[in-house]
Amino acid sequence: MSAQYPVARPRRLRRTPALRRMVAGTRLHAADLILPLFVKEGIAEPQPVASMPGVVQHTRDSVRKAAHEAAEAGVGGLILFGIPAVKDARGSAADDPDGILQVALRDVSAEVGDSLVVMADTCLDEFTDHGHCGILTPSGDVDNDATLERYASIAVAQASAGSQMVAPSGMMDGQVGAIRAALDDAGYGNTPILSYAVKYASAFYGPFRDAAECAPQFGDRSTHQQDPAGPLGEALREIRLDLAEGADAVMVKPAMAYLDVITRVRDEVEVPVAAYQVSGEYAMIEAAAANGWVDRDRLIMESLVAIKRAGADLILTYWATEVARRL
Repeated sequence: MSAQYPVARPRRLRRTPALRRMVAGTRLHAADLILPLFVKEGIAEPQPVASMPGVVQHTRDSVRKAAHEAAEAGVGGLILFGIPAVKDARGSAADDPDGILQVALRDVSAEVGDSLVVMADTCLDEFTDHGHCGILTPSGDVDNDATLERYASIAVAQASAGSQMVAPSGMMDGQVGAIRAALDDAGYGNTPILSYAVKYASAFYGPFRDAAECAPQFGDRSTHQQDPAGPLGEALREIRLDLAEGADAVMVKPAMAYLDVITRVRDEVEVPVAAYQVSGEYAMIEAAAANGWVDRDRLIMESLVAIKRAGADLILTYWATEVARRL
């Protein structure tokens, strides 16, 4: 740079809203956003989630309405999480054709399937009575390879119910390959996989476990989710393994505390990169705003811009419909 103050005045390009808008280096679009939705079996009215103000456990009717509103706002996609009335050790409801998630996928696909991408979370924790992401051994450990068989069956059930993309979130070794093979064998070779490739054992998930009713009944998930203090190389290795197994897009979760990881992943891969602005991130902003400590609308937008600037192509956020309307 040759010019210095007083010739160089960077404030010139910040002087008006129009100037700032014209030179903005990061732009959010409604189609970048994916809305997570919870649907619960056996309830007559939507049930508010106390730790996530504004988020509810939906009925079949209300989830269709929420999906329609998201589509009208221009949201790019939605991801469904199912909460069954009955849970067991193997999560039998997860791949039941008449289970709540498959029923909701058919409902929502019929409602908005041509307007946005309908996808499903492909995991077991919402469906097991122990709250863990897989099949347990007699000693209480998660059996990686036995769990892969369940994930494969769940993915096929979801694709059959109308899910246009499946999103395995359990962080089992080999999960993408098992799901890809099962989808291909069942005639769903065109169904893409959005892999939760880099998912940390994070304290930011607390409110989600209220919403999905999936808190572990014992222990935690640190044996399969990544250590927040783990080396960055571990995250990149997980990404490469999932891509080699057939992932079509990859995800980093959570977002706010892992912006550096999002950036490195974006630099490493040539597929879409998603980031999940998780329940704890949502709850902190809503709680601070409710106390009058922050400007809610500005902080929501600032947090999403930060995730986008870090390199995320897609952002899963509970504010997707609200923000899409603003955009």
